[in-house]
Amino acid sequence: MTKAALAPQQLITENLPTLSYQVAMGQPTSHLFEVTLQVKGWQASVLTLKMPVWTPGSYLVREYARLVQDFCASGPEGQVLVSQKTRKNEWEIETSAVSEITVKYRVFAHELTVRTNHLDATHGYFNGAALFFFVPGLEKHPITVTIVPPHPDWRVTTALPAIPGQEHTYQAQDFDTLVDSPFEIGIHQLYEFDVLGKPHQLAIWGQGNAVAAKIIEDTQKIIKVQAELFGGLPYEKYLFLLHLSGNGYGGLEHKNSCSLIYSRFGFRDKSQYNAFLQLVAHEFFHLWNVKRIRPKALEVFDYEAENYTTSLWFSEGTTSYYDIVIPYWAKLYDSKNLLENFSKDITRYLQIPGRKVQTLGESSFDAWIKLYRRDANSDNSQISYYLKGELVSLLLDLLIRSRHNNQRSLDDVMRQLWEKFGKSEIGFTPQQLQEILESVAGMDLNDFLAKYIDGTDELPFEEYLEPFGLQLEKVIEQEAIPSLGIKAQSENGKEKIKFVEIGSPACQAGIDAEDELLALDGIKITANQLNERLKDYQAGDKIKITVFHQDELRTLTVELAAPQPSRYELVKMKNLSPSQQENHYGWLKS
Repeated sequence: MTKAALAPQQLITENLPTLSYQVAMGQPTSHLFEVTLQVKGWQASVLTLKMPVWTPGSYLVREYARLVQDFCASGPEGQVLVSQKTRKNEWEIETSAVSEITVKYRVFAHELTVRTNHLDATHGYFNGAALFFFVPGLEKHPITVTIVPPHPDWRVTTALPAIPGQEHTYQAQDFDTLVDSPFEIGIHQLYEFDVLGKPHQLAIWGQGNAVAAKIIEDTQKIIKVQAELFGGLPYEKYLFLLHLSGNGYGGLEHKNSCSLIYSRFGFRDKSQYNAFLQLVAHEFFHLWNVKRIRPKALEVFDYEAENYTTSLWFSEGTTSYYDIVIPYWAKLYDSKNLLENFSKDITRYLQIPGRKVQTLGESSFDAWIKLYRRDANSDNSQISYYLKGELVSLLLDLLIRSRHNNQRSLDDVMRQLWEKFGKSEIGFTPQQLQEILESVAGMDLNDFLAKYIDGTDELPFEEYLEPFGLQLEKVIEQEAIPSLGIKAQSENGKEKIKFVEIGSPACQAGIDAEDELLALDGIKITANQLNERLKDYQAGDKIKITVFHQDELRTLTVELAAPQPSRYELVKMKNLSPSQQENHYGWLKS
């Protein structure tokens, strides 16, 4: 009998020592999860426990151990065992002559995101990396988790398999699986549905205008499109966890589930609902791209430190490209919506000066210190690997399609990666990724990659769009606003300048981020009034901006520059040639 064929309880008892967790929440309003770890069959004189500092899919050291409190350890007779914290995320317990150890601790959970923990009177939600310790050397051991709900009507929902005959008890085959399996506990709505003969669940927590039947219907279409792309579904069952909140947005992918958070009233407006469908498509696509097809640096997770790779542009950016086209393929929106979505992202990209400073590879590598740690200079010095990665993927898809009359595409790259790396979960290197891209494109891509991934050359949208009968148009509003080069917002009763574009008129005049904006040409102004007031001026006009700079009153003369495009629009050309018509239809199918 193979290990995979063993029943859950057989697998647990096969190897010693055994590890089991209990998670209680006796007083949910305290926001404290009460966690108990039992280790049986221990034979060493010291038991070391370590808390992850980050969670896969969210590339920032978050220091989950900072939320741990009330740590204590005891032996089989209840005797207190000596323990001490030896590093920021590490505890050591003296275990001489003790084979059974019980460790108790509590974790504060009051941050509602897809990568943290949240507990209140309505539900409990947790991620494994943010709640559980691992035992060095035992990361591949199976682990059981028992949930003790605070109320009898609270249900438990997770992608982990339940252990028969044990209430609210589940098994993870190893620590990676435990980290990869979030839990939702409460009175959430739970819906069951099938796709391609496999069971799926949708759990919704929170109040709002989400219509479960509509979400399920559209999600089924997204699942079918992606399954067709990759030739099937690589799981036995799948769980969608959806949290509705006041202003939250985000998702975190897992191998057999995903966590989503979205605006509670963001489901009626068509554009907002389309954005939700993109979020679903994005996280679901990740079950292939990054959870199974992943960079070599993420093949084995180091939970204690940064895991550096220059390939996040492909793991996240290419996924962002597909989250736009997949709802279109699923007929959830039309080609007009598709081009509008690309137009919005191209506009965002071309309005970020940092695209000329940071390469796409550097953006991937520096995710740990830059993407999630924005400051006043971020837009001047960096570019998102999500955003630029999406647009580079667009160009690669168009390049492959134009060279092969739409008989090849980026889809073939994904399928080859799935066959060669994803099914066996072997990490790919940047060179191996390039080799597959080149084999599908049928050409040397050294120049392309040097310019657009390892360099900061402007992306040649027009060159790649033209064969498909598309062009990028700059839009400058009729009442164009001369360029000042700042972004301001009201903050705690003050008008704060939050961003100053490098090289802009404001920058050259000496205006700084965090200055307090007071007046324009001697008249008081608010952040909301700024653009309207600037409409009274022309490029070349000199104006006086009054600010508090570190509490020092300053009035600076600024010479306004020419208006900048307010947006860029991806539009179909007129009088397409036969080849353009063929390419256009081959890509958009319309």
